[in-house]
Amino acid sequence: MNLPDYFLADLPAEAALTAAMVTDACHTLKRNRDHYLASRSTESLIHTIATLAENWRQPDDPFRRRALELGPGATGFSRATLLRGLDAFFGELTPESIHALIAQELGHPERLDQFVATPTEERSSRFARACGPTMLVHIGAGNVPNPTLMCIILGLLVRSAQFVKCASGSSFLPRLFAHSLYAVEPKLGACLEIAEWRGGRADLEEALFAEADCVTVTGTDETVAEVRRKLPARARLVEHGNRVSLGYIAHDVLSSFNARKLAAQAADDVVAWDQQGCLSPHLFYVERGGSISPEQFAEMLAGELARREEAEPRGELSVEEAAAITARRGFYEVREATAMSARSWSSHGSTAWTVIYEADPLFQLSCLNRFVYVKEVATLEDALKGAEAVRGKTSTVSLAAPESRAKRMAMDLACWGATRICPVGRMQRPPLMWRQDGRPGLADLVVWTDWEKPL
Repeated sequence: MNLPDYFLADLPAEAALTAAMVTDACHTLKRNRDHYLASRSTESLIHTIATLAENWRQPDDPFRRRALELGPGATGFSRATLLRGLDAFFGELTPESIHALIAQELGHPERLDQFVATPTEERSSRFARACGPTMLVHIGAGNVPNPTLMCIILGLLVRSAQFVKCASGSSFLPRLFAHSLYAVEPKLGACLEIAEWRGGRADLEEALFAEADCVTVTGTDETVAEVRRKLPARARLVEHGNRVSLGYIAHDVLSSFNARKLAAQAADDVVAWDQQGCLSPHLFYVERGGSISPEQFAEMLAGELARREEAEPRGELSVEEAAAITARRGFYEVREATAMSARSWSSHGSTAWTVIYEADPLFQLSCLNRFVYVKEVATLEDALKGAEAVRGKTSTVSLAAPESRAKRMAMDLACWGATRICPVGRMQRPPLMWRQDGRPGLADLVVWTDWEKPL
């Protein structure tokens, strides 16, 4: 299967991108959007997106096959990791879930098509329509593909011409997805551009931002700040900077049988996308006082990660990444030999996985790549005190607690600043209606027009 040169990312590596090429691409996208996308109905777009997602879940789909065959070399993820991650992502894109997303964020299923009113609005004779930006630019991160793919889908729903600038070396999956859209509906594919270049190309960025009505950026806080600084005042910015995630397991659910189930679910969170991205856990806080101690839970988690490595191996690492894990392991091996407050378990002969148990509740950033901490605490309050350094920067908290305590704990986590609370095992599988960083994904893209009719 040879991909045609529909997108800038399809050009050979030696081809030189210029500012004029970026400007021309944006102008073409806007023309195509006016001709092929602006007048499309929401229902027709939902049908296309759901069809595309269903195609990606079929074993014989050529784009899926290409992703699984070439993806390990292009992305660094193993075939099994790609298979699990892509199936989970595309499994969320059903007609029902897309309708629910629009209803949740815009209040009416036809809000993107025409002026409509909810029953409450109709009583005051007020109607409203939501419109997406004409030209939408996405600056994608290079760790996991889901955020970039989701940006493209939301951009289709709001009828925007879209230019996706991928991080260096990360365009493989967005490019494949764009080609699959082109195969289903060439006219919609013509409203989308995929490009990749190394940071620091001020000429290309200036040309791109000059054409943008709205820019989404996912990446480090430094990347977000740099985009904000360069963006013209007229363009809106939707930003997603550095975020971390963690888990919390109450002692009440740590019976012998249930602890093994929770360890398997925690392993799901660590293994998904090799612990990359803002939704992956750096650590699990585990309450003392259960039938299974936090240290025993850490050992169970280590056993699960060992089993997962056989069925779903971690991807290859750079020399620098492997060295960071080796150095961190060495630090804890010394601590383990001199103190009772730390233990470690790790894969033999490789850096494939690592579990560190500590009695110290202070939040610790992981090396990622299946390196996870288990921290012992007495209460949720102790855990939140230990995690104070990442307050306001925490995306997801996975929670395992009995129903009698879960609501109160969720309230405490919300007041502390967590923007998503989910069961253990679902951290990297948010529902389509998830509000990333506490913000509505679809509604943040649109501009509203209110029409107040005479009573």
